[in-house]
Amino acid sequence: MPEAQSRLDLFIDRMVSQRTCLDYAIAQTTGQPGPVFELGLGNGRTYHHMVQHIQDRPVYVFERAVASHPDSTPPNDLVILGDVRETLPASVARFGASASLIHADLGGHNRQKNDAFARLVSPLIEPLLAQGGLMVSSDRMYFEQLTELPLPESAVEGRCFIYQR
Repeated sequence: MPEAQSRLDLFIDRMVSQRTCLDYAIAQTTGQPGPVFELGLGNGRTYHHMVQHIQDRPVYVFERAVASHPDSTPPNDLVILGDVRETLPASVARFGASASLIHADLGGHNRQKNDAFARLVSPLIEPLLAQGGLMVSSDRMYFEQLTELPLPESAVEGRCFIYQR
Protein backbone atom coordinates (compact mmCIF):
# COMPACT_ATOMS: atom_id res chain seq x y z
CA MET A 1 0.00 0.00 0.00
CA PRO A 2 1.48 3.40 -0.98
CA GLU A 3 2.50 5.67 1.85
CA ALA A 4 0.33 8.76 2.37
CA GLN A 5 1.95 12.11 1.62
CA SER A 6 3.12 14.15 4.55
CA ARG A 7 1.29 17.40 5.27
CA LEU A 8 4.46 19.22 4.16
CA ASP A 9 4.42 17.43 0.80
CA LEU A 10 0.72 18.23 0.36
CA PHE A 11 1.41 21.91 1.14
CA ILE A 12 4.31 22.05 -1.32
CA ASP A 13 2.18 20.42 -4.04
CA ARG A 14 -0.54 23.01 -3.39
CA MET A 15 1.86 25.97 -3.51
CA VAL A 16 3.66 24.78 -6.66
CA SER A 17 0.32 24.07 -8.34
CA GLN A 18 -1.16 27.38 -7.28
CA ARG A 19 1.77 29.37 -8.66
CA THR A 20 1.86 27.33 -11.88
CA CYS A 21 -1.88 27.72 -12.47
CA LEU A 22 -1.87 31.43 -11.62
CA ASP A 23 1.06 32.08 -13.95
CA TYR A 24 -0.73 30.17 -16.71
CA ALA A 25 -3.99 32.08 -16.14
CA ILE A 26 -2.21 35.45 -16.01
CA ALA A 27 -0.43 34.71 -19.29
CA GLN A 28 -3.64 33.48 -20.96
CA THR A 29 -5.67 36.54 -19.91
CA THR A 30 -3.06 39.24 -20.54
CA GLY A 31 -4.59 41.87 -22.78
CA GLN A 32 -8.16 40.93 -21.89
CA PRO A 33 -10.17 43.82 -20.49
CA GLY A 34 -11.82 43.51 -17.13
CA PRO A 35 -10.71 43.36 -13.53
CA VAL A 36 -9.05 40.51 -11.67
CA PHE A 37 -10.66 39.20 -8.48
CA GLU A 38 -8.80 37.61 -5.56
CA LEU A 39 -11.31 35.80 -3.35
CA GLY A 40 -9.75 35.54 0.07
CA LEU A 41 -6.64 37.54 0.91
CA GLY A 42 -5.24 35.68 3.91
CA ASN A 43 -1.57 36.59 4.29
CA GLY A 44 -1.61 38.12 0.81
CA ARG A 45 0.97 35.91 -0.91
CA THR A 46 -1.09 35.18 -4.02
CA TYR A 47 -2.34 38.78 -4.18
CA HIS A 48 1.27 40.00 -4.04
CA HIS A 49 2.24 37.53 -6.79
CA MET A 50 -0.64 38.64 -9.00
CA VAL A 51 -0.03 42.39 -8.70
CA GLN A 52 3.64 41.83 -9.53
CA HIS A 53 2.65 40.02 -12.74
CA ILE A 54 -0.56 41.84 -13.74
CA GLN A 55 0.08 45.37 -14.91
CA ASP A 56 -2.87 45.91 -17.23
CA ARG A 57 -5.84 45.32 -14.89
CA PRO A 58 -6.90 46.23 -11.37
CA VAL A 59 -6.83 43.38 -8.81
CA TYR A 60 -9.80 43.57 -6.43
CA VAL A 61 -9.73 41.59 -3.19
CA PHE A 62 -12.81 40.09 -1.53
CA GLU A 63 -12.13 39.51 2.16
CA ARG A 64 -14.01 39.46 5.48
CA ALA A 65 -11.27 41.34 7.32
CA VAL A 66 -7.86 42.39 6.00
CA ALA A 67 -5.04 40.85 8.07
CA SER A 68 -2.36 40.46 5.41
CA HIS A 69 1.36 41.13 5.53
CA PRO A 70 1.94 44.90 5.06
CA ASP A 71 3.76 44.30 1.75
CA SER A 72 0.74 42.33 0.50
CA THR A 73 -2.10 44.62 1.53
CA PRO A 74 -4.17 46.09 -1.31
CA PRO A 75 -5.22 49.73 -1.38
CA ASN A 76 -8.59 50.35 0.31
CA ASP A 77 -10.31 51.22 -2.97
CA LEU A 78 -9.56 47.70 -4.29
CA VAL A 79 -10.87 45.86 -1.21
CA ILE A 80 -14.44 44.58 -1.07
CA LEU A 81 -15.05 43.82 2.59
CA GLY A 82 -17.61 41.35 3.85
CA ASP A 83 -18.75 37.76 3.54
CA VAL A 84 -18.44 36.53 -0.06
CA ARG A 85 -21.95 35.09 0.18
CA GLU A 86 -23.10 38.73 0.24
CA THR A 87 -20.33 40.61 -1.58
CA LEU A 88 -20.23 38.38 -4.66
CA PRO A 89 -23.94 38.78 -5.51
CA ALA A 90 -23.70 42.54 -4.83
CA SER A 91 -20.70 42.73 -7.17
CA VAL A 92 -22.68 41.35 -10.12
CA ALA A 93 -24.59 44.66 -10.25
CA ARG A 94 -21.32 46.61 -10.06
CA PHE A 95 -19.13 44.59 -12.42
CA GLY A 96 -21.39 42.25 -14.39
CA ALA A 97 -19.65 39.40 -16.22
CA SER A 98 -16.41 41.36 -16.67
CA ALA A 99 -13.69 39.62 -14.62
CA SER A 100 -10.86 38.41 -16.84
CA LEU A 101 -9.38 36.29 -14.03
CA ILE A 102 -10.72 35.10 -10.70
CA HIS A 103 -8.59 33.32 -8.11
CA ALA A 104 -10.12 31.63 -5.07
CA ASP A 105 -8.34 30.05 -2.13
CA LEU A 106 -11.23 30.08 0.31
CA GLY A 107 -11.04 26.66 1.90
CA GLY A 108 -9.63 25.50 5.18
CA HIS A 109 -8.27 22.15 6.32
CA ASN A 110 -11.56 20.22 6.25
CA ARG A 111 -12.26 18.73 2.82
CA GLN A 112 -15.98 18.19 3.44
CA LYS A 113 -16.46 21.80 4.57
CA ASN A 114 -14.39 23.05 1.62
CA ASP A 115 -16.54 21.06 -0.80
CA ALA A 116 -19.78 22.31 0.75
CA PHE A 117 -18.51 25.90 0.58
CA ALA A 118 -17.39 25.45 -3.05
CA ARG A 119 -20.88 24.23 -3.93
CA LEU A 120 -22.36 27.29 -2.21
CA VAL A 121 -20.10 29.93 -3.81
CA SER A 122 -19.75 28.47 -7.33
CA PRO A 123 -23.07 29.93 -8.53
CA LEU A 124 -22.10 33.27 -6.92
CA ILE A 125 -18.75 33.40 -8.74
CA GLU A 126 -19.89 32.19 -12.16
CA PRO A 127 -21.85 35.35 -13.20
CA LEU A 128 -18.77 37.54 -12.64
CA LEU A 129 -16.45 35.83 -15.14
CA ALA A 130 -16.15 37.36 -18.61
CA GLN A 131 -16.34 35.39 -21.83
CA GLY A 132 -12.89 33.81 -22.25
CA GLY A 133 -12.02 34.57 -18.62
CA LEU A 134 -10.31 32.05 -16.35
CA MET A 135 -11.06 30.93 -12.81
CA VAL A 136 -8.27 29.36 -10.72
CA SER A 137 -9.28 27.60 -7.52
CA SER A 138 -7.61 25.54 -4.83
CA ASP A 139 -10.83 23.51 -4.58
CA ARG A 140 -12.98 21.79 -7.17
CA MET A 141 -15.82 24.12 -8.10
CA TYR A 142 -19.31 23.39 -9.41
CA PHE A 143 -20.09 25.55 -12.42
CA GLU A 144 -22.88 25.10 -14.94
CA GLN A 145 -21.40 27.19 -17.76
CA LEU A 146 -17.64 27.01 -17.20
CA THR A 147 -15.38 24.30 -18.57
CA GLU A 148 -12.63 22.69 -16.48
CA LEU A 149 -9.31 22.92 -18.33
CA PRO A 150 -6.33 20.57 -18.17
CA LEU A 151 -3.65 21.74 -15.76
CA PRO A 152 -0.30 23.09 -16.91
CA GLU A 153 2.48 20.51 -16.91
CA SER A 154 4.06 21.13 -13.49
CA ALA A 155 0.77 21.43 -11.57
CA VAL A 156 -0.35 18.48 -9.43
CA GLU A 157 -3.79 17.03 -10.19
CA GLY A 158 -6.33 17.72 -7.46
CA ARG A 159 -4.30 20.52 -5.87
CA CYS A 160 -5.56 23.30 -8.15
CA PHE A 161 -8.28 23.68 -10.77
CA ILE A 162 -8.73 25.97 -13.79
CA TYR A 163 -12.07 26.82 -15.38
CA GLN A 164 -12.93 28.94 -18.43
CA ARG A 165 -16.07 30.64 -19.71
